[in-house]
Amino acid sequence: MRTLLTALALATTALATTAPAAAGPRAVPTADAAARGVVVATHEVGPAADAIEATAGVGPTAHGVGGAAHGVGGAVGVDGAGRVGDGPTSVHPGGAGQATAPTTASAAEDGPVAEDVTTEGMSTEGTTAGSATTGGATAGSAAAGGTTTEGTTTEGTTAGGTTAGSAAAGSTSTEDAPDPEPAGGDAQDRRRPGRFDVPARGWADDVLRPGAPEHVGLDRGPIDAAVEQVRRHTAPDATGRPLFAGAVTLLAHDGVVTHEAAGWALRYADAAGTELPADRRTPMRPDTIFDLASISKLFTSIVVMREQERGTLDLAAPVARYLPEFGVNGKSSITVEQLLTHTSGLEPWLPLWSRYPDVPARIKAVLDVAPESPPGSAYRYSDLNLITLGVLVHRVTGTPLDVLVREGITQPLGLTDTGYNPPRAVLGRIAATEFQGARGLVHGEVHDENAWSLGGVAGHAGVFSTARDLATLGQAILNGGSHRHRRILRPETVELMLTDFNQEFPGNAHGLGFELDQRWYMGALTSPRTAGHTGFTGTSLVVDPLSRSIAVLLTNRVHPDRDRGSVNPARRAVADGLAHALRVQPRRGPAAWAATAGGGTLTTRELGGRSGRQRLEFSAFVDLDPADRVVVQAGDDGSTWRDLTTLSGYGGRRWQRVELVTEAAARYRWLFVRGDGHGGRGAYVDAVRVTDARGVLVDAEREPAALRADGWRSVTG
Repeated sequence: MRTLLTALALATTALATTAPAAAGPRAVPTADAAARGVVVATHEVGPAADAIEATAGVGPTAHGVGGAAHGVGGAVGVDGAGRVGDGPTSVHPGGAGQATAPTTASAAEDGPVAEDVTTEGMSTEGTTAGSATTGGATAGSAAAGGTTTEGTTTEGTTAGGTTAGSAAAGSTSTEDAPDPEPAGGDAQDRRRPGRFDVPARGWADDVLRPGAPEHVGLDRGPIDAAVEQVRRHTAPDATGRPLFAGAVTLLAHDGVVTHEAAGWALRYADAAGTELPADRRTPMRPDTIFDLASISKLFTSIVVMREQERGTLDLAAPVARYLPEFGVNGKSSITVEQLLTHTSGLEPWLPLWSRYPDVPARIKAVLDVAPESPPGSAYRYSDLNLITLGVLVHRVTGTPLDVLVREGITQPLGLTDTGYNPPRAVLGRIAATEFQGARGLVHGEVHDENAWSLGGVAGHAGVFSTARDLATLGQAILNGGSHRHRRILRPETVELMLTDFNQEFPGNAHGLGFELDQRWYMGALTSPRTAGHTGFTGTSLVVDPLSRSIAVLLTNRVHPDRDRGSVNPARRAVADGLAHALRVQPRRGPAAWAATAGGGTLTTRELGGRSGRQRLEFSAFVDLDPADRVVVQAGDDGSTWRDLTTLSGYGGRRWQRVELVTEAAARYRWLFVRGDGHGGRGAYVDAVRVTDARGVLVDAEREPAALRADGWRSVTG
């Protein structure tokens, strides 16, 4: 486990070299976390190909000198988080399947019954073997993560998983190579509103305000579709019950907010799900107040980081320095940082509310507990980590956690509807939660039994808020710690909170408080920089610095009980809606080709008069689930295809130019292979050009009919 000093030094270096003077969000402890982005190459392919210079771009940064780009983590072609371009087992048409070596990653939410503990947030790794196939192909390598090209295994790529193999076994060199901007166009790194393919640099300086999505360049259609999908979840489904009683959705980009409510804040009369008469229900409204559940952990983490700024806490110090009674039963070495990143080894929770008689006994039980694994050896999401931090900041400052949250976060940011133990005067605005035995209907009190047994104020749960207040906190993070010129954190502190301290634990990227890079609820907004958290009551916050966007979904999914199923599909739908509302602009001309969700091929017409070797050039934008990929292939008879290279990965969010020199072929095609993951923003191909020694064989910008689409569609951006 890195020390905080090392992380600070690395973050400072990254800020100095990759961000503007305003201290933008670019710190990563090692370069492999910069992007799971597109990696492309200029190279020859074929059994007799000579080694030529390769250029590889890995999103904002690239690394690897004197050879193919390498990810940190050991195997060539595998990024530092342990991912490869190919994910769970999938079988290509006519090709071989791939082996998988799944690793279970806990994406649990809080409460006695955790939601989606092993099925969501899971990462897999594996490689495929195969090259020439009939009717389809796999791409990859059975050897050390490399790429199999024309039957020759070579070093592939890196940091982020887009694979562009080279057939030459000799040495190659790599460097960052984004697609050059067309003549007369805007520079690619000049950010435009509403763009997914031009990542933001530095901190934002936006104020949340209502407005139409079109005002900031968004496509309203995907947003409306996402809001409608949430609304449908509030209506009975095939089970005869809705997924959740009601919801509030808020999407923001460049400060402009779309805000919708659906369903009911109070709907049921009893635990059996008997619906109240319509005149006794409470409709959901945009300013409904929700129990945030584990999103409360972000407030506790911010309080901790504020104390770190003041010098009253050292994140690298043992917790026992501040809470001596914590240092028992093998916990003397656990650091404050390990509590924030869930690497302390403590178990997920204890039944404090039922096993211990009073608050002092419950706090003592948390501080006495022995770790289940050695500190720093594993990621284990635990409420006990944050309960301990709540006790710690109270001890250090002499001020209770709820007061620290109010004075340090909610008052400065003007979050008037956010806090613990909301007053009875606002009960009519609060979403009801569960019927819990002797407690009856939990309405206006914290749902989490342990937080309730601690008086409603705890480090892991207890905060109530509205979608607008929560989005304001998200905007403060995007702004580097402030909103409306009221600062709660320094920019360098926010940078640390968005830095992955868990690269040793693939699939469990985590900053100091924030979860990072979790596609199971962040959907197509996922990147190594995307931050957020979920709550057991059905809440989620996603903050995307690369597009300066925020996605909030607040539901009361535990009303009337907690057994209504996972809300993760709704969470992803909201994030996906915002991601798809952001445009990917065609690289050349008025249109580009986009792969559809079901997979398919984009194929050139037959190339006449071919001889010798050919050069295939095209622009590619790839932001895919790790299970998805685009295989570039060459063929002669329309039925047998050989793999040239594979495009996969996510997080770079830039167009790349791909050039391949290969044996002459009759046709080329792009095969999109859809895996069984959650999907990404998509794959795009543009500006296709094929030449040989005698001249141009295909220029698709001048001859659009030269490409035949099956499962791809023409898009204008």
